[in-house]
Amino acid sequence: MADRATILHADLDAFYASVEQLLDPSLRSKPMAVGSGVVLAASYEAKAFGVSGGMSTRRAKELCPHLIMVGGHFAEYQRLGDAAIDIMKDYTPLVERISIDEAFLDVSGSVHLLGSPTDMAIAIRKRVREELGLPVSVGIARTKHLAKIASQVAKPDGLLFVPADRELEFLHPLPVELMWGVGPVTKARLGEMGIRTIGELAEAPGTSLERLLGTAIGTKLGSLAWNRDPRTIEQHQSVSSVSAQSALGRSPVSDELIERTIRHLSDRVASRLRAKSKAGHTVTARVRFADLRSITRSVTLPAAISATPIIAEVAENLVRSALSDHPDVREISLFAVAVSSLVMESALQLELPLDLEGERTRPGTSAGSSRWALDKAVDEVRRKFGKTSIGYASVVLDEARAVPDEFRELAEH
Repeated sequence: MADRATILHADLDAFYASVEQLLDPSLRSKPMAVGSGVVLAASYEAKAFGVSGGMSTRRAKELCPHLIMVGGHFAEYQRLGDAAIDIMKDYTPLVERISIDEAFLDVSGSVHLLGSPTDMAIAIRKRVREELGLPVSVGIARTKHLAKIASQVAKPDGLLFVPADRELEFLHPLPVELMWGVGPVTKARLGEMGIRTIGELAEAPGTSLERLLGTAIGTKLGSLAWNRDPRTIEQHQSVSSVSAQSALGRSPVSDELIERTIRHLSDRVASRLRAKSKAGHTVTARVRFADLRSITRSVTLPAAISATPIIAEVAENLVRSALSDHPDVREISLFAVAVSSLVMESALQLELPLDLEGERTRPGTSAGSSRWALDKAVDEVRRKFGKTSIGYASVVLDEARAVPDEFRELAEH
């Protein structure tokens, strides 16, 4: 079936906003957005005015004075997202969920029972609409990359099938920003080369793309521009790491920014590790500069860790080490923290007081065990009274961070 268009990409339209309109029918057909301080998601009616996710509420209301802002119902997002995936699984067991509101499906093994890929896409869209009250767009193509682009072109609430013999005819006239991995910065850099369509990207010399974007990204985008995408549906992805990242726009480098952001990311990572009774030996920190360059540093520790202060201390040292190698950098656009080489953490193994090197970062020492115990107490308070009931002052008192953790976690999952 490799030469047939049997890959579906299903994407629930304006998902968070659509759920809010479902819960409150008075919001239907009105420009509205989810968030407080920052727009987390906008309805299509709001998008028509230029409102978009990540925009400040103030700017959004300047563009759309009659915009309605509502808070998020995160439990409902999870419930309805799960229900939509369950419907998709009725048509094929080969479902790869890539976010709370979208998934890839390989229906090649179902055509003899359930009809053509288009028939199945029509049925899925009908059931999601009737059973859940939500719109979903579906793209059908031979590759995952093309199916995802097709679903974007089909929005809102549409269906698009790309025949195997007309792939490049469909793909090449489209704007480059529809490609997976081309954000505003990459789009701007490609624009400097006069590249605005996928076809123009396909014809660009590979060496030019690699010089402009780096070898890995340049090579990847060059292949995708010709629809060379060998990826298959991955159903069971073992969790080999836990990570969190924070986009910062163009923020000036400062000690306060590093400490506050890394502590917040470390708290998110560590909380998720402890919730799964896991710890990790390797801590990785990534810094992305405003010009799209990025640098990664990692360290592998002798003892697996899951305490927030320990992860934060290690990650902060990695970030500072990375920045010391680039003293010319003045602005940061992203920080990320990850913990990998995971093991089960059933209990804390204490260590003898032998004046161990790195005593503060070893969980079994006096200082390390105190940090671990503190986090366990924090976890218990959060379980009883909610995630925002307690936290580290450097994070809790940061009023500029307006995106709820529940939204971040749904997006990351």
